[in-house]
Amino acid sequence: MIRRDSAGGSGAGGQDAGGQDAGGRDAGGQDAGGRDAGGQDAGGRIRRAWQAVRSGEVDLSCELGSVRLANPVMTASGTAGHGDELEAYVPLGALGAVVVKSLSSEPWPGNPAPRVHQTASGMLNSVGLQGPGIEAWIHNELPALVATGARLVVSIWGRRINDYSAAAAMIDGLTGVTAIEVNVSCPNVEDRSRMFAHSASATGEVVAAVQERTGLPLWVKLSPNVADICEIAGAALGAGAEAVTLVNTVFGMAIDLDRRRPLLGGTGGGLSGPAIHPVAVRAVYDVRAALPDVVIIGVGGVSCGEDAVELLMAGANAVQVGTATFRDPRAPLRVLEGLERWCARSGVRKVAELTGAAQVDTGVVPVQAHRGVDRSAR
Repeated sequence: MIRRDSAGGSGAGGQDAGGQDAGGRDAGGQDAGGRDAGGQDAGGRIRRAWQAVRSGEVDLSCELGSVRLANPVMTASGTAGHGDELEAYVPLGALGAVVVKSLSSEPWPGNPAPRVHQTASGMLNSVGLQGPGIEAWIHNELPALVATGARLVVSIWGRRINDYSAAAAMIDGLTGVTAIEVNVSCPNVEDRSRMFAHSASATGEVVAAVQERTGLPLWVKLSPNVADICEIAGAALGAGAEAVTLVNTVFGMAIDLDRRRPLLGGTGGGLSGPAIHPVAVRAVYDVRAALPDVVIIGVGGVSCGEDAVELLMAGANAVQVGTATFRDPRAPLRVLEGLERWCARSGVRKVAELTGAAQVDTGVVPVQAHRGVDRSAR
């Protein structure tokens, strides 16, 4: 994919940090003289677009089940730390929500170094879910996060179903927490360390167990490394999830040629960044087609406003910005601003109208997911 309106650095299409490609055109298709691809003076169009944005004509609000957000752009779990690390670069309260790095009920050391490796179009990571544990996070990180005014979504993980239940119980009732994102891309030690996210039944069991311990809305983050992600999304919804987050990282590996061994300390890792954006778009599109009423948060390779628009058109209700934040900590805000600009210049006055706009009728029979608990009254 050609990168457009990049959130930082040079894109695959040869754009510089200001969004211009090698031919002098910016991310909106304009040349350095302010003319668009058709040779027309675009200055007036840009001014009108910015006037629309500044006057509030673009309604960026979105509804994710029982959760209403001011806008659809969030940070992605694992890329913005456990606390308010990004507040120095981005007013976190300006984003739709902040999703904290996945937490477990107990401290966890993670994988041995090296843990990250840059690839041609993204990053491999094998951090291994290192974290301080929820109790320490509540005391050391949560107060500063709440002080930012951001909507907080807490990502939880576990190695057993009981681990998820314990984590949910510790989060339930905390001031300032809007929702829980359940990261099921974790090895189930009670099932030969197969990932929960790779089994519809295991995913459903985790969600059902978490729902018993909390009244908070549940979002379930799913893996793309499966044969039928629609089936697993249906199982999550049937067990009580309000939304699914699509997608987690793609399996990957790098080899140290000198040592003739895997480069990462955890052997394999998860690939993220621009390389997996088309994977995320396809997963979102397929799940929206199979489950027309599902709430979807799209994530994977979002680094500019147009990337967000693409996921929304595929079927997402909101998006998360992850790996781009490592290159530019301001990336989430830049994506939000890029989304505003695109909507204004494209005549879109309500961002929710974009959800599923690219869907076409293929005759696929929708997956039947059992309804979970009705949280609409909350």
